[in-house]
Amino acid sequence: MSFNVTISVSRSFDTPALPGNVFELLADVPRSASHFPDVEKIADLGGNVFHWTMEKIGIGDYTLQQTIYACTYRSDRDEMRVDWTPVAGVGNALVEGNWRLFPSAAGTRVQFETRGQLQVDLPGFLQFLLSPLIEMAFAQKIDRYIANLSETLRKL
Repeated sequence: MSFNVTISVSRSFDTPALPGNVFELLADVPRSASHFPDVEKIADLGGNVFHWTMEKIGIGDYTLQQTIYACTYRSDRDEMRVDWTPVAGVGNALVEGNWRLFPSAAGTRVQFETRGQLQVDLPGFLQFLLSPLIEMAFAQKIDRYIANLSETLRKL
């Protein structure tokens, strides 16, 4: 019997890049996604819907599973935000979130929020042990993603 892991991550960072340049990068889903670690494939399904296939999650010598999901993206330049909502019935995860941008004296303040629910196809008795490890692995991927984006934004 499988179990679900719910993950919620919020991060903020500052960049010297101008808000318009930050928005252009984040609103371009394939370009932004190219900074995310362990993406096996991202496919444009049309209508601002993107299908994500992540590399298999492994802990130690054990492979847990591969995370697959789709999201619909909406970007609003006037509000300086990019939102994504899950597409139900695709894969084994539901992911939603947003980027919000705020002009600052130094460039741009960037806020990131995401929430996800991952269905793990392992026996339920492992939930207590594996949930914290899966949450930690996901948070580490988000931190790497933001570091990769920050590096690119410093060059804009």
